[in-house]
Amino acid sequence: MRRYGKHTDEDDIRSRPGRRNTRPRTNIRPKHEDAAEGMVLTVDRGRLTCLVEDRVVMAMKARELGRKAAVVGDRVALVGDLSGAKDTLARIVRIEERTSVLRRTADDDDPFERVVVANADQLAVVTALADPEPRPRLIDRCLVAAYDGGLDPLLVLTKSDLAPPDKLLELYGDLDIPYVVTSRAELENGDAADRVRAHLDGRITAFVGHSGVGKTTLVNALVPEERRRTTGHVNAVTGRGRHTTTSALALPLTDVDGWVVDTPGVRSFGLAHVDPSRVIHAFPDLEEGTAGCPRACSHDEPDCALDAWVSEGHADPARLYSLRRLLATRERTEGD
Repeated sequence: MRRYGKHTDEDDIRSRPGRRNTRPRTNIRPKHEDAAEGMVLTVDRGRLTCLVEDRVVMAMKARELGRKAAVVGDRVALVGDLSGAKDTLARIVRIEERTSVLRRTADDDDPFERVVVANADQLAVVTALADPEPRPRLIDRCLVAAYDGGLDPLLVLTKSDLAPPDKLLELYGDLDIPYVVTSRAELENGDAADRVRAHLDGRITAFVGHSGVGKTTLVNALVPEERRRTTGHVNAVTGRGRHTTTSALALPLTDVDGWVVDTPGVRSFGLAHVDPSRVIHAFPDLEEGTAGCPRACSHDEPDCALDAWVSEGHADPARLYSLRRLLATRERTEGD
């Protein structure tokens, strides 16, 4: 044991730090001005695959970001090893402001929203015309989420060889939503992919749909270099397919400039996070007529000014019906 004399120096004295406040804390965070820009391609158990220039880099979120999560489509800033070499790991230090966000909740009573994809320009709602049967209420919910999140909707109807599309298209004719109708034969020979691809040029498009509708099969046709396992089976009793896409994945298109984001099949699309007052923004021909509405108007009540606006000839009554149908979808289940 060391013994100290009468004239010991302070530097010779060892002091044991306390259990608390051993390190000064600060709210100042590094700016990381030299960080590289990247895009999140997929997320798997805390590891994020990012595209940095032309390199695929594995990364993790920096502790300084706290609970803020990065999702597929996010533009991020990265530091560390950006070589993309095996067993290397970069660090995401900043998540840039998002231009759009597609969100959903597990159900309409769930207060916790889940961000499906960020910065997408378009939402392709894929539904089969048969096997499984189309679910208009689920389509309505996807449309509400698209309008709320700032995405343009696109309807992709598959399996037209099993049932005609006319009845389903009639429901959405007044919404002026672009659509593509495909058959299984067209998916096999590439014609369907070519017609869908024409709507994807220069855009980031998220694909969403009920399990078993052929969503991943279509993505495989659009990006054959990155084939994903498809379901190939629909339960004869429930009319539902198995989930084969387990995580969202962004894939670059080769023949045109754009990206597709394949997402897991959904069996419900909760809208607990959606403020109904924002859905009206997707109806510019009706929005001006809401000026005379009472405060906090649901646009589906006796005092709503939209009834007079439409009756005076400012907008098509079918458009008001479509708006109210979408707003009411939060009060109905997808199977109604």
